[in-house]
Amino acid sequence: MADEKQDIVVASEEEMAFEEENAIEDAKQYMTFKSGSEYYGIELKYVNEIMGIQPITAIPEVEDYIRGLINLRGKIVPVIDVRIRFKQEPFEYNDRTCIIIVNVKNTVIGLIVETIADVVTIKDKDIEAPPSLTTTKDKDKYVYGFGKVNDEVKLLLNPEKLIRDEDMSAIDNAVDDV
Repeated sequence: MADEKQDIVVASEEEMAFEEENAIEDAKQYMTFKSGSEYYGIELKYVNEIMGIQPITAIPEVEDYIRGLINLRGKIVPVIDVRIRFKQEPFEYNDRTCIIIVNVKNTVIGLIVETIADVVTIKDKDIEAPPSLTTTKDKDKYVYGFGKVNDEVKLLLNPEKLIRDEDMSAIDNAVDDV
């Protein structure tokens, strides 16, 4: 056999950093949590903090999923129970129950969840739009996609759709009265 030279191409550190950066750009991180038997994810850019369950002051005449208000370091924050919002059976809060504090449209809201699962990175190519199961266009649905993570599926939430605009008005009025 003749002496054949194989060209070995080694990427420079700059090229490797560029490729790694681009690989990250087509992926997003999600805070995942359990509600009922399903796992949901909310994009990490919306999440401010996670805290244990706090004393909640009820608000009269609002939707049942709006549990009330909490005092977060002097700021009044409305909280919603995700299970009730998803039309699941209510659950008794315990030491695993958390409130995910999110910032949506410059409004801070707490999401009461059974338990935090994990922070996962999901590539855009691993997210599928939910199938249309109804004949009417329901623009208020809060699940915008299914994220595939290993052998699991996470239901990805659009936090802007979790609270309806009319509910936000009722919350704002209640906060003004406090």
